[in-house]
Amino acid sequence: MDEQEVRVVIADDQDIVRSGFNLVLMSYDGIDVVGQARDGKEAVAKATELLPDVVLMDIRMPHMNGIEATRVIRENPGLAGVHVLILTTFDQDEYVYDALAAGASGFLLKDADPDELAAAVRVVAQGDALIEPSITRRLIETFVAARPHSSFGIRSGTILRSLTDREREILSLVARGLSNDEIGAELVISPATVKTHVARIMNKLDAHDRAQLVVMAYESGLVKPGGK
Repeated sequence: MDEQEVRVVIADDQDIVRSGFNLVLMSYDGIDVVGQARDGKEAVAKATELLPDVVLMDIRMPHMNGIEATRVIRENPGLAGVHVLILTTFDQDEYVYDALAAGASGFLLKDADPDELAAAVRVVAQGDALIEPSITRRLIETFVAARPHSSFGIRSGTILRSLTDREREILSLVARGLSNDEIGAELVISPATVKTHVARIMNKLDAHDRAQLVVMAYESGLVKPGGK
């Protein structure tokens, strides 16, 4: 993305929470809260109507929870430019993994400070980074280990056969939470080359961002829970 304003929809069933996030985000230059939703169904409707860059999505909401709303948004080709940032109150929330598998671009703790929140929104809007990589990785390790035979894992394991050895190597480093610069330093190649490889991997695996790549890497067995 360029320096255009990041358009955000806030979805949370608590009025005070939505108002709080709205006040915080609207205080930052380059971020515009264009809509709010009280439940998952309304979040999907607002995303469809307003086409925001980011939906700040609570997990637990009535009528349709944040996971299902995320899945509906991500499965709609017309909403390909809409990224979902999941909000959670606890960094070991069991639903976070499900949200990532449904297509969320990452997650953030609700008690994050204002600068972290604004930075997270901007990063997710770019579609090229994973929020809270160390925490997200721990969650993925925990819940993939508990669900070793999921259909998603079987599918992604089959798809991974399309990758070259170098692409597999880079994917494993992405799953460890390394940035393009860090991967480049590890493999002694330029960050631009890494970016090209990551783009090809995402295209081959039909993944919309790095969060999805991390899930695929763990569920396919390319990276083992607790491994390096």
